[in-house]
Amino acid sequence: MGEAVEFYHANGNGFSKFSEKFDPKAVVLLNGSNHIERDIDSSWYEETIDDDLKWSFALNVNGVLHKGTSEYQEIALLDTKRFGKVLIIDGKMQSAEVDEFIYHECLIHPALLCHPKPERIFIMGGGEGSAAREALKHKLLDKVTMCDIDQEVVDFCRRHLTVNQEAFSHHKLNLIINDAKAELEKSCEKFDIIVGDLADPVEGGPCYQLYTKSFYDKILKPKLNHGGIFVTQAGPAGIFTHKEVFTSIYNTVKQVFKYVVPYAAHIPSFADTWGWVMASDEPFFINAEKMDRRIEERIDGELNYLNGAQFMSSATMNKTVSLSLLNETHVYTEEDARFVHGHGVAYRIY
Repeated sequence: MGEAVEFYHANGNGFSKFSEKFDPKAVVLLNGSNHIERDIDSSWYEETIDDDLKWSFALNVNGVLHKGTSEYQEIALLDTKRFGKVLIIDGKMQSAEVDEFIYHECLIHPALLCHPKPERIFIMGGGEGSAAREALKHKLLDKVTMCDIDQEVVDFCRRHLTVNQEAFSHHKLNLIINDAKAELEKSCEKFDIIVGDLADPVEGGPCYQLYTKSFYDKILKPKLNHGGIFVTQAGPAGIFTHKEVFTSIYNTVKQVFKYVVPYAAHIPSFADTWGWVMASDEPFFINAEKMDRRIEERIDGELNYLNGAQFMSSATMNKTVSLSLLNETHVYTEEDARFVHGHGVAYRIY
């Protein structure tokens, strides 16, 4: 156990690399207060959920598979015992190999199945490729446009997340590296579905402005075709966490669209219930039986999580969350934003 090994520790929120003799109690920081801790039996990745709450994952022998820092975000790919490969961006769990299908099926398929004939979809963010992978299962789609701001994240995921390599090379995928806000603003194209597969809004992160009323109203909505549907991930939606950003995003979308549906599902690797918000100026006419028929008719392959009954259930909030959604008054703006715990690279200390 005396051989030299490579450790990573954070310089503020950045990575530094050094080698030294193995210390069974060594702490290896990833992104500020998040770190990997090694003891005699195993290594653990620890993510700070809040000031008084942490979430730990036991790692396999080679715990840190890859890491990097781009202009916009810090990236790490870890190998965990419970959840397989996990993607960490700015210290936040983005997806885990064994259960990311829950998040991405819930994000992509309800809007596509509610639309009578979706042909074009625009995905904001989605650099890991999983949202595009799910969208490409739909036979009716002619074109899947994915716009992510970070070339390094896209290249990182294309290399290391092998499950999505086929999606990245699909002939229907139009991959654009740009700020989604700027891309939509200059685009002459309109879409049937626009998806927000964005990182959670954190202070110093690259995408909190894509949750604002002005963005939804002035830039996004005009790029939807008649009857078009917008859907976005909306952060934690658990009994104790839904007021962080979920209710605010829902209320903000309500200021812009006539019909708004919040829904949620438990994501084991997130240790919480997660929320999405779907919206349109046309009502959603669909029930469980019709959704199941459309899944069978429109989708190549099997879905592992979503069916009609599950979606109807996910759109039924518990009493506490329902009341919070009903009573929320905050509207997300550039000047008055809400954030989840954590910081983006703009807060990096050198």
